[in-house]
Amino acid sequence: MSHRNEATAALKALSVATDACRECPLGAYATQSVFGEGPVGAVLMVVGEQPGDKEDLAGRPFVGPAGKLFDRAVAKLGWSREKLYVTNAVKHFKYELRGKRRVHKTPAQREAEACHHWLESEMELVQPRGYVALGATAARSLLGRPVAVMKERGRWIEDEATGRRVLVTLHPSALLRGDPAQREVAWKAWLKDLSVASSLMKKASVKQPAAKRPPATPAAGHARRRVRMVME
Repeated sequence: MSHRNEATAALKALSVATDACRECPLGAYATQSVFGEGPVGAVLMVVGEQPGDKEDLAGRPFVGPAGKLFDRAVAKLGWSREKLYVTNAVKHFKYELRGKRRVHKTPAQREAEACHHWLESEMELVQPRGYVALGATAARSLLGRPVAVMKERGRWIEDEATGRRVLVTLHPSALLRGDPAQREVAWKAWLKDLSVASSLMKKASVKQPAAKRPPATPAAGHARRRVRMVME
């Protein structure tokens, strides 16, 4: 079995494992986990905060209102969602009931930390060339520190410990919640942020030899052990 097929099988096994995860309380109340989707070797891994109501019911990331706005941006930039790996820092939907409505609640840091090893496993298996962090929770999960999104948005940030290149910007839900009078301005600024990754997408469209893998970090070693445990 090729590395790509092995990695794809491992991702499927991890998806099943997250559904049974109870390392934080969220899994007990969600309909199901929502794991990432996309190809092994995707050029970009796009990381959001957590599933929303629609994602929780469908079991797929970015299919609700924020996902539709993200798809609109992908089309505008000339990208293909099929070539992206899309996931969330937290794999279960956190909410509070207001009548019959399930209203999104921001995951606590301890919940993001409990879920982090799943994201680490995805990163190791997919091995993207760059990451797009949508919002503060995603940015902190990828960079290992608090991130002021409005200050650090729209540029590549390289994490010295891991060598990851991370592009930070707003989560699309922030645009949907914003002032309607400012929505068009916010949309254009968001597209400008995302367009920073377009050069990476264009370079990847030209067939190149596979890049040599970087040395494994302690976090990557932990992720590999987690994958082996799931596969066994």
